[in-house]
Amino acid sequence: MKIKLIVVGKTDKGPLQDLIADYCKRLTHYISFELQVIPDLKKTKHLDVQQQKQKEGELILKEINTSDWLVLLDEAGKSFTSMQFAQELQKKLNAGTKQLVFVIGGPYGFSDAVYQQAKQKISLSKMTFSHQMVRLFFVEQIYRGFTILKNEPYHHQ
Repeated sequence: MKIKLIVVGKTDKGPLQDLIADYCKRLTHYISFELQVIPDLKKTKHLDVQQQKQKEGELILKEINTSDWLVLLDEAGKSFTSMQFAQELQKKLNAGTKQLVFVIGGPYGFSDAVYQQAKQKISLSKMTFSHQMVRLFFVEQIYRGFTILKNEPYHHQ
């Protein structure tokens, strides 16, 4: 199985980017992992929120194959403990999922077209975090999930 994390907009330089890169590198010891950045939209001053979501949605959907298992990080999604999330990863491995694609959308969420393609929605928290922070939290959780599946000492329960 391959895992791809699609994010809208680049992560600012600095310590946060370094931490994200570190966890992405760690993940490659367990699985084929790719972090794909969709550039921020240009000239959005004259676009309303729906138009921005639609344009971002078109860019997101271009990166997804029909056979991909698409999971959106969405505040209305299902919450998991780290152990439960590891079990979800194992289910996808057992099911023979070819590519698992997670998407962190732009500041206004996802277009209807992206929601229609999604097979699952998950929430990291009921709190709101910056998109920059969510990237770090989520790649760390994927890494944590694989250390749980391998019975490695990273996660303490």
